[in-house]
Amino acid sequence: MEYGIVALPKEKWKGAVIPMVTRSGSYYDIEMSPLDGEGCKISLVRKQAEKEIVHTPEEYDFPDRLYQDHWEGAEAYGVLSGEGEMLACIEVCPEEWSNRLMVTELWVCEALRRKGVGKRLMDKAKEVAVRQNRRAVILETQSCNTGAIAFYLRQGFELIGFDTCCYTNDDPGRREVRLDLGYFFHREGRRR
Repeated sequence: MEYGIVALPKEKWKGAVIPMVTRSGSYYDIEMSPLDGEGCKISLVRKQAEKEIVHTPEEYDFPDRLYQDHWEGAEAYGVLSGEGEMLACIEVCPEEWSNRLMVTELWVCEALRRKGVGKRLMDKAKEVAVRQNRRAVILETQSCNTGAIAFYLRQGFELIGFDTCCYTNDDPGRREVRLDLGYFFHREGRRR
């Protein structure tokens, strides 16, 4: 079945809650080792979790929503049911100073996962970036979201950074380290 992607206009969708839940049996651990005062070695090592890792919107004071005020210039696209219920969405926002396009939200309901909807939404983000003449698409995910990380890597993204205290002062202990990923349109040795 083909699921059409439609624009989600700000005047109708501003504030729509995205029911983002992360469930995973594994995570990426950040291992840092000093190199005799000459820098350090940083590794991301995938590990099995002792128990399932679950993060829900109820944990945070700021659930994911479309068109939050701090995302000036955001555009959102999605898949809707016949009744107009959001089944999947992607929101992108220009980061003007760096000429990159940021994916601020990407969500696909459980029933539509592994059916190509996420890929088509990500293709839409890349299309917007090309239309806006951006040099890259960037996004943030968490080290416990191994399914999403695998998806992003298949879409051509690569690790561009991480933050071990973005969400709490114990992100590594919570298995929820911020990982920044990027997709580059023009890079030596890279096909578009």
